[in-house]
Amino acid sequence: MTELSDDQKRDFEAAAFRRLVEHLRERSDVQNIDLMNLAGFCRNCLSNWYREAAEAEGVDLGKDQSREIVYGMPYAQ
Repeated sequence: MTELSDDQKRDFEAAAFRRLVEHLRERSDVQNIDLMNLAGFCRNCLSNWYREAAEAEGVDLGKDQSREIVYGMPYAQ
């Protein structure tokens, strides 16, 4: 098994997250409630986790801003 450095792990996790977000943006036909029922999380959960990670690093990221990052557009749209 290949031993990964902490930087590699972080980079690969970030790439996987970006791909998941891109996939969810492309699949706008899949509703959040369906994701929640089937997988136990939704786009809003991802945006909350993103915001919590930012706050853990001392970055004040608002709810709307974190949702825009996940949704790829302002949440109101």
